[in-house]
Amino acid sequence: ECPWVCEPIMAAPPPSAPGEPPPSPPLQYSLLLQHLVGDKRQPRVWDPAALGGIPCPPKSEEQKMVERVMESCPFKAALACVGGFVLGGAFGIFTAGIDTNVGFDPKDPYRTPTAKEVLKDMGQRGISYAKNFAIVGAMFSCTECVVESYRGKSDWKNSVISGCITGGAIGFRAGLKAGVIGCGGFAAFSAAVDYYLR
Repeated sequence: ECPWVCEPIMAAPPPSAPGEPPPSPPLQYSLLLQHLVGDKRQPRVWDPAALGGIPCPPKSEEQKMVERVMESCPFKAALACVGGFVLGGAFGIFTAGIDTNVGFDPKDPYRTPTAKEVLKDMGQRGISYAKNFAIVGAMFSCTECVVESYRGKSDWKNSVISGCITGGAIGFRAGLKAGVIGCGGFAAFSAAVDYYLR
């Protein structure tokens, strides 16, 4: 009976004949396992060069400074503002291109608009959409960065909180009800986008 731990039972080595060297002790698998997967296993130092990888040199102070600038909230907000401006302008021009009322003159509904008038209306709509997208992108990115810095975590809650703040701030200009709807709508949209991207 072995109440706690059963050691493997090994047969005694056969006696050696006179004049012969004593036989080697039998291999104990429990000791071997301790060195392979047990407490006595020595951790290997990770070396990318040993696997054919390129070793990474230590980062210089200039590289660290550039990384700090790129991870700062003002840089993220500016990048989102530029991206929103470009995306909004493209979206505005696209919607104006498929709109049949572009260049339409209400005073003379039967007159065909000229190409100059159509392009002017497309440009105005593109600029309008670009400004709106830039403001929303900058507000959302800056708010998300501040929330993430405050919470110290990077998860879906940051997107939901920043989406609610951004949507509420935009909607409150039209009243309390519009602010609540904007908060909920932006929060749900941010959660959906974050779930899809992750």
